[in-house]
Amino acid sequence: GAVFLVGLITMGTLTACSFENPGHSSMGGMNGNAMMSDNDADSDTSTSGAGDEFSNTDIMFAQMMIPHHEQAIEMSTLAETHTNNLEVLALAAEIKAAQAPEIQQMRGWLDAAGTSDMEMGHSIGEMGMGEMGMLDEAQMTSLAAANGAAFDTLYLEGMIQHHLGAIDMAQMILSSANSEVKKLGEAVVTSQTAEVAVMKKMLGQ
Repeated sequence: GAVFLVGLITMGTLTACSFENPGHSSMGGMNGNAMMSDNDADSDTSTSGAGDEFSNTDIMFAQMMIPHHEQAIEMSTLAETHTNNLEVLALAAEIKAAQAPEIQQMRGWLDAAGTSDMEMGHSIGEMGMGEMGMLDEAQMTSLAAANGAAFDTLYLEGMIQHHLGAIDMAQMILSSANSEVKKLGEAVVTSQTAEVAVMKKMLGQ
């Protein structure tokens, strides 16, 4: 997880941001109150419903994971009209049902921190997307053009790649001091690891 994060940060694809280290970074365009060190305890520090502080890493995770989840939902919405495979349709519905509420939860964190997903997450370049396991434009175009068994294969292969990226990203917050953030990270690792195993079985791997 740490290697992944350092690699992502040093790639230079997060064009709106500059980082010194993941715990105490300075992000271009960020609201100054949005990015808080783990040790900040003054009145400007944003908190979750549990009363825990949001660290720089917590906010960074949300800003990257929101567009990541949005793409998974987009992929799963395509499944509704591109396949009749009941297993694929059930998996797609499960992914949408899990990740849509998580997007809202993470947006709540950003609201509490006085920032938004637009300030960093949506500025991720193509190389950054690849490091996160996200499909690039060509892959999404191919997926949208496929139907039936061809779609099923592309969807499952793409979603495995997508999930593995999410699992790597979640390592960032498994040691978060914020109990809500840590709980979501653990849920991502547990649920998506299980779904990867299911998808590999569906592909005969």
